[in-house]
Amino acid sequence: MPRQSIRTAPRRPSGGERVFTDALGRTWSAAYIKGEGGGPNAVVFTCVSEVRQSGRALAVDLPGSVGDVEEDTLRAWLSVAPRLGTLT
Repeated sequence: MPRQSIRTAPRRPSGGERVFTDALGRTWSAAYIKGEGGGPNAVVFTCVSEVRQSGRALAVDLPGSVGDVEEDTLRAWLSVAPRLGTLT
């Protein structure tokens, strides 16, 4: 009889990732990235449902993880987060 193993997803030390929908119904991923060497922390937004949407980022300090943030707050942050682009 085969043995069943219980697999758990690895926890991200950066603070995790969260999926939510914006006001237009697009699906976004929000990842909390902790700055290295005392650098700023940020929430990075990536559109999952429409890959043509530019990624966005916003400097934010969270006491916990992005999973603890209300969806309305994530939508508000997304609306003010500048689009990521290439550096020239």
